[in-house]
Amino acid sequence: MRHRDHFIIEREDDGLEAAPAPSSNRAVAASAAFLLLSLVIVVLLAKKFAAVLGVALDAAGAPAAVAGLVVAILVLLPESVAAVVAARHDHLQKSINLALGSSLATIGLTVPAVAVLSIATGQGLVLGLDLKDTVLLVLTFAVSLLTFATGRTNILAGFVHLVLMATYAFMVFVP
Repeated sequence: MRHRDHFIIEREDDGLEAAPAPSSNRAVAASAAFLLLSLVIVVLLAKKFAAVLGVALDAAGAPAAVAGLVVAILVLLPESVAAVVAARHDHLQKSINLALGSSLATIGLTVPAVAVLSIATGQGLVLGLDLKDTVLLVLTFAVSLLTFATGRTNILAGFVHLVLMATYAFMVFVP
């Protein structure tokens, strides 16, 4: 409530945003089908890209975890750039929606899609969480709960999140 004006999108004509027209059932079904088709294509392309990336990382002598990090960065890059652009234009709500939405979509849609494809193709699925990664994941969940559950946040909480991310990146390259 304190910073409500950061989250209001105003139109230049009358200051109000018109409600969008409801979509037809046919449009929703077509959108869902195209979403699933696109998701399957992206997962299949990611598997091919991961194989090429694995060969390149082996030639460079990099750890295997770098491949997952590079793929995750490539998947999240377009929405992250759009979120930064929206934040630079003072569209805070759009920026947060893009940043959190893309992360949740990646985790909430891609991981289950890869799991289903691995079951369908008979290949195993390894998520690659060893003890140190599990500890960092639990710490990230705990810090996120403390940050977002109270309804208030400050720069210190953001800094703790950045330190956790830097620790993860360091642990990828220096196991």
